[in-house]
Parts: sequence; structure tokens; C-alpha cells
Amino acid sequence: MKVSRISLSFVPVVTRVPLKFGDQTLTEVSCARVAIEVEENGRTATGWAETPLSVAWVWPSNLGYREREDRLQEFCEKLRGDLESHLGEGHPFIIGHRYIEDRLHDRLGEENSGREPDAYMPHLAGLVCLSAFDLALYDAFGKLHNVGAFECLDQQWLGDRDLSHFLEPAEKFVGKYPADYLVEPSMTQPVWHLVGGLDPIKESELTGDEPDDGYPVLLRDWIQRDGLKCLKIKLRGNDLEWDFQRLVEIGDISLEENVTHLTTDFNCMVTDPSYVNEILDRIAAGHPEIYDRIVYVEQPFPYDLEANQIDVHSVSERKPLFMDESAHDWRFVKLGRELGWTSVALKTCKTLTGAILSLCWAKEHDMTLMVQDLTNPRLAQVPHVLLAAYAGTICGVESNAMQFYPEASSEFFKVHPGLYQRRNGVLDLSTLSGPGYGYAGVESLA
Repeated sequence: MKVSRISLSFVPVVTRVPLKFGDQTLTEVSCARVAIEVEENGRTATGWAETPLSVAWVWPSNLGYREREDRLQEFCEKLRGDLESHLGEGHPFIIGHRYIEDRLHDRLGEENSGREPDAYMPHLAGLVCLSAFDLALYDAFGKLHNVGAFECLDQQWLGDRDLSHFLEPAEKFVGKYPADYLVEPSMTQPVWHLVGGLDPIKESELTGDEPDDGYPVLLRDWIQRDGLKCLKIKLRGNDLEWDFQRLVEIGDISLEENVTHLTTDFNCMVTDPSYVNEILDRIAAGHPEIYDRIVYVEQPFPYDLEANQIDVHSVSERKPLFMDESAHDWRFVKLGRELGWTSVALKTCKTLTGAILSLCWAKEHDMTLMVQDLTNPRLAQVPHVLLAAYAGTICGVESNAMQFYPEASSEFFKVHPGLYQRRNGVLDLSTLSGPGYGYAGVESLA
């Protein structure tokens, strides 16, 4: 296919309750909304995608929130023009990879030129800005050729461009294609609920300022209403006693409510593995039932893996240890594995092309997978849950937009109710149908 036109707009979304990321708090977000028009031999199609530009997560910094958000949106605009000029023709996996490898780094360099280092836009932020464009390419290609976005990743569609052209060591991937590492998708996915650091978990924590909008506020109410079995617990990472007590309190609720899966997310605030080890060891010694329900530990350590090459084998000896913010691409996954990380949390917001390559490299090296949320509302939810269905995760998918801004997806809910509400502890993907991502009409919603 050949790209003929790219449109970009931004959709503002306000949270119903604050969401804490490490030492940053999110109360609003802009979703980058992309439409890519493509053509081949007189046929045309339009691919759609959205990605939330979650400033607090993509760019932790002392810079003002508005300055960071403005620069993210401006960078998206720059990417739109550059992509329209330089994407070329071909399969989205190939042309997306080519742009990431050959141009994104230079565009970030231009963005940061002349600025002080503490004002540099990080690589993660650049990937998030690019992701809506990359995602839309797959939707466009699927619609143009009447094929699913995750069903065009085999030799039939990629020809002689097997994974040895993209991954190292190349000899491991000769004759192998992304489709070889995908699974037959299940249209029901176990769903993880996010327990944010600011979320009230008992009535004594209520202040009276909570929204009265018909949605739950307390953790027990969420568990009971949605039939939840999986909780992701946000911790501070710099307050050991608070983290320990928080984990115990939520663990006790989990035991009482028959929640079977827990994970801990320290949001990159830890610098010494002994911090995580002490918490895990104290839980194991004093609260063994809670410890047994902790399925894995997510990204305790800083984003920049190259600058913070911490040996984490002692943590992964206790529980599986998942890379998230550090897993920018398969090269970082490779470095992480050498340092002791056992697993990878994939995200569509770091480009679908990059997620697929990390998935393939990780599976080839016996690393396990999860698909983690960026509080994806609206269109962003669809490729997110599809990636989980095709990836073969250890347990479903995280999905929390219905906690923090459910009304943002209210129109989409009418078409795909199972994607935008959690019932009996699962998401239902069965309404997704047709080529591309199977949006079935919601792509045109304002």
C-alpha cells in the first residue's frame, strides 16, 4: 500500500478521579487521533487509531505539565508531516520498522536540540507520539486487503522478509515470522483492575469529594460489581512501610473477596533490589496466602535501563519480574534478560511494530508476556485488547479506562459493550469483526 494522506487531531479527556504515576498525578489526557488514507491499484482505505498522551507516564519530569503536553502534541504534528513525506510503500510492519530505525531518533534529536538535558523529550515519549500513526497503518492495510490487522504477519504477506531481517541473533529467526509467535485468540480475556496509589480502599479513607456518578469508588465495590479476580497494585517505591502496609491491606481484601491474582507495580521509583526483596520476604513470612497470590512484580527500577544497569536476579528469584517502561524495543528486552528480568509487559502505545518485535524476541528466549494498559479509552482500547488476545499472555489484559474516564468511551460502548465494561472478571471481544482491527463503525465517532 501507499500512504496518500495523514490526518491528526487531539481529543481531550478528563479523569473522574486522579491517577498517580510514581511521583506524578494525572487528572486529564489528550488522545492523539490519527486517520491514514492509503491506496493500491485504484483501491483506497482509511486506517484509524488513537493513543493517550499520558504525560505523567511518558515523560516524568519537573517540567510543567502543560509544557510537556504542548511539546508532545507539537511533536505529533512534526511526525505527521515527516511520515506523510517518508513512509513510502509496503507492509505496515516493514515501513513502520524502517521509520523507527531510520528516522525517529533523528526527529527526537531535532526536538531536543539546543535544550538543557533536563528538558529533553525521552525516547519513550517519542514512541508514544509515533504509536497512533503506526497503529493506524495496520488498520489501513487490513481494510485495503480485507484481512485482520494481526492476521497479515506471516510469509504470505511479508514474503522473504522473515524476522532475521529485524532481530538478532539473526540465525535464530531465519524462516520465522511474527505469526509463528502468535496464538489463536480467545475472545474473552481475564481483566486486571488497577488499584491506584490515591484510590480509597476503605470507608475511613473517603473525604466526601469523591464523584457521585454511579460508578464505584471503593475497591470492594469494584470487585463485587465487575467480578474481578486480578488486581494490579500501584506502590510508591520510595516508602517501604507504606508499600508494605498497602500490599497487606489490599491482599486481605483480596482474600476476603476471592481475588486470585495480584501484582505489584512500583512505577520505576526503586533503585535498590533490596527494597523489593524486603517487602516480598516480609509478605512471604507474615502473610503467605497473599504472597502466593502475587503473580509477578512489575518494573520497580528506573526507566532508562542503559543508564541504570541494576542486577535484578535476586528479585526474579522470588517472583517473575516484568519489564514495562524500560522495554522500549527488543534490544532493551535483551539487555534486561541479561540483568535478570524474566518477562515483558507489552504496550501498543510504544508502537505495535515494536511490541510485535519484542514479543517475538521474548518468546524465542522463553520470556513470558503480559499486555499492560495506558488507561486506554475509545479507539485505543481495541488494538490493546487484541494484542493481548494474540500474544498469549500469562493472564489476560490490564484495562482500567472504565475506572478513570468511563464516559470518554460511552459512544463506543454502544457498539462494543464487552470491550468497555468488565463483567465476571473478563472483557468480551466477540463484537470485533471485519478487516483491520474490526472497529465495526466506531472509528468515525467524534
